Amino acid sequence: MGPDEDREQTEARLRDLRRASIMHVDMDAFFVSVELRARPDLRGRPVIVGFPAERSVVLSASYEARRFGVKSAMPMAVARRLCPQAAIIEPRHKLYYEVSGQLMAIFESITELVEPLSVDEAFLDVGGAIRRLGPPSEIGQLIRRRVAGELGITASVGIAASKFVAKIASTRCKPDGLLLIRPEQTVPYLHSLPVNALWGVGGKTAEVLARMGIRTVADVAATPVSSLKKVLGATGEHVHRLSWGIDSRTVTPVRVEKSIGAEETFAADTADDALLHRELLRLSHRTAERLRASGLVARTVALKLRYADFSTVTRSRTVHTPLDSAQLIYAVAIQLLESLGSRPLTVRLVGVRAEQLEAAAQTSLQLSLDRRDDNWRAAEQALDKVAQKFGSKSVLPARLLEPGSGNS
Repeated sequence: MGPDEDREQTEARLRDLRRASIMHVDMDAFFVSVELRARPDLRGRPVIVGFPAERSVVLSASYEARRFGVKSAMPMAVARRLCPQAAIIEPRHKLYYEVSGQLMAIFESITELVEPLSVDEAFLDVGGAIRRLGPPSEIGQLIRRRVAGELGITASVGIAASKFVAKIASTRCKPDGLLLIRPEQTVPYLHSLPVNALWGVGGKTAEVLARMGIRTVADVAATPVSSLKKVLGATGEHVHRLSWGIDSRTVTPVRVEKSIGAEETFAADTADDALLHRELLRLSHRTAERLRASGLVARTVALKLRYADFSTVTRSRTVHTPLDSAQLIYAVAIQLLESLGSRPLTVRLVGVRAEQLEAAAQTSLQLSLDRRDDNWRAAEQALDKVAQKFGSKSVLPARLLEPGSGNS
């Protein structure tokens, strides 16, 4: 066999491997996994990340806790009834975003085509890395080894010819697994799954389809598009295409976060202005920390209030100079709160959000006429460095110190 034939065979093999080179990489119980690095004594036990207040929600649950029915976004009161023996760990959001940054750096060392979906998952197109690193399955195992070795957490990897099927594969191999679905396996594999495996088919849609006798993906594939559109509208064509594995979306590496924010539900409804102001300051610091960690600034600040009857009001204000300072975000939030006037009911939830984001490096952070604005920003950057070295609770604004905490 001559060199030309060798080259042709090599290129043919590369083309074949690239037919299934889209990955969905998803961390397993991310917040819990990060916390267990410092609490190895809790491994193998039910663990919940979230605030212990009855009206808070579960942010993450270990697989041991999930066996009792505990799920993310579930009210903490319900989770504690289902699994009273679970250890509850208060969240450390800044730490999670730091680990997320390290995770994305691992992905970007493999391929430039990385599309983050959230702090702990992303799509990757590794087609261009095959010649250098080997087949997609080997690249997936490399990513899992690096995530485990460098970050101390586990990842599940789905590999397929499309984003939709790769996402299904990662879900089906959790926790700590890898599943490759080749193009020729795609349709048989999909047709073995229940109908709710399809994107866009939630509980209500599944009920509608069940009344038509449609319970599996194979049933959807065998149903005329016209019949599906009669009951599902435009979604009918969408789910029919997915049932045949048709998903032409590419991995899009540029994905600008639209907003960054934080909110808190009070343990008891409140009408206390001092408590509201204190919580707004805390949320402003959480929001500003995330902005700076992401290298972003905001042109708009939004306030969210939810009253005791669950009615919700939001207000926002655009500022002249982009900001990433907690004190400046807080000042705008207080102005928005005062603009609401007297409140008709006690407050159940309060939130702060930074919007109209742009890269800080591309933005001129001009000094305002008041030098204190820049002084606040410099002070908060110094706090970031202290928090990175000693932990996020080492230094806090005096108003946020807990009574009797002994901090100074």
